[in-house]
Amino acid sequence: MPPSPRSLPAYSPLADHFLIDRGLVFLNHGSFGNTPRIVLDEQDELRRRVEREPVRFFVEDLEGLLDAARVRVAAFVGCPADDMAFVSNATEGVNTVARSLELKPGDVVITGSHEYNACSNALRYAAERAGATVKNAALPCPIDGPSQVVEAVVKSVEAEGARARLLLLSHVTSPSGVVLPVAPIIEAVQRRLGVDVLLDSAHAPGFTAFDIAALGPAFCTANLHKWCCAPKGAAVLYVRPDRQENVRPLTISHGANSERTDRSRFRLEFDMTGTRDYTPWLVAPRAIEVVGGMAGGWPALREHCGVMARKGGEAISAGLERWGEGRLLAPGSMLGAMRALTLPVPAASKEPGRGVGPSKYNDPLQDRLLARWRVQVPVHSVAFGGGRRQRVVRISAMVYNSPEQYEYLAGALAAELAAEGC
Repeated sequence: MPPSPRSLPAYSPLADHFLIDRGLVFLNHGSFGNTPRIVLDEQDELRRRVEREPVRFFVEDLEGLLDAARVRVAAFVGCPADDMAFVSNATEGVNTVARSLELKPGDVVITGSHEYNACSNALRYAAERAGATVKNAALPCPIDGPSQVVEAVVKSVEAEGARARLLLLSHVTSPSGVVLPVAPIIEAVQRRLGVDVLLDSAHAPGFTAFDIAALGPAFCTANLHKWCCAPKGAAVLYVRPDRQENVRPLTISHGANSERTDRSRFRLEFDMTGTRDYTPWLVAPRAIEVVGGMAGGWPALREHCGVMARKGGEAISAGLERWGEGRLLAPGSMLGAMRALTLPVPAASKEPGRGVGPSKYNDPLQDRLLARWRVQVPVHSVAFGGGRRQRVVRISAMVYNSPEQYEYLAGALAAELAAEGC
């Protein structure tokens, strides 16, 4: 029988700042984030402001509000405000760059084997339309250390020679939660091999120390709704100045033929693409301020969440010892507030890295954890060496979580895996 809400482990006191369902053990912040009540209230007030006089808002107010928000967000992610545009999410950012590439038959675009599926699809779509090819740089997994990843990625780009046009690489891998050594990869691929890098930093802002200008990619896209806890629909796209002429928004609107000379074409095209809800972008700076303040600043928050994820992972790993699983996919130095641990697969499974039975998610174990134990945590598979897939559970840690919630998950996993016949 599923436990009653009263028997569930409590959240941290900071959960009072969020709308988290208390009848749920929510350990999946990494998927869509969660926004504080006070930020949602300010967003609602902005929406009401729009409706009180929409013409004035869009014609007179919006541009100045966007400029102010962009300056504050750009300072947080480490890039010049004029080189950054707001987009709805990192997938839109990847699509924007991929659709702007002038690919031709024979060109090759490269991505990592742990890239987010939606972004890989965007790259494949653009490549197929042009007769180009997408190739995967097979990342080692488990990873022994950063140098392994650098070597694997750089060798994959080198192998394509002059055909290589772009490398799409995750900063923090979504399926495995690993912080990749993107700085030396960008250095080698762009400066030595002359191939542009599109950095998919969907998880990076708030999750890790993040400075786009210091990393120096040609393109970078990053979500603000995940670890910065902005409302859904808040993300950024950075385009290096020498690449801005060729990058156009997915929606071409009035900026395309504007006669204004006080702003760049990049700025004119991206800032106003028509009637939409701009409020997630406008309150993103407030989310960064509010959430960072919950733990005494962003470095302290990252440290707090990283320690909680580590200890939570240790509790889960101890519960999986009987199956010889619970292994991390990378050293602790390459992990933060999100990490994946290996799980056993039932003997009756006919799919690599997956349980038995239908699922609304990626694995029926995730369905049962939610239905029977009220735990929301992703269970999926990760590409390992030799084409093998490994079943994993991926935990996240945010300020609203508590250590007891990971201990509870450890017990639930042990019970369900035993019932699976693992």
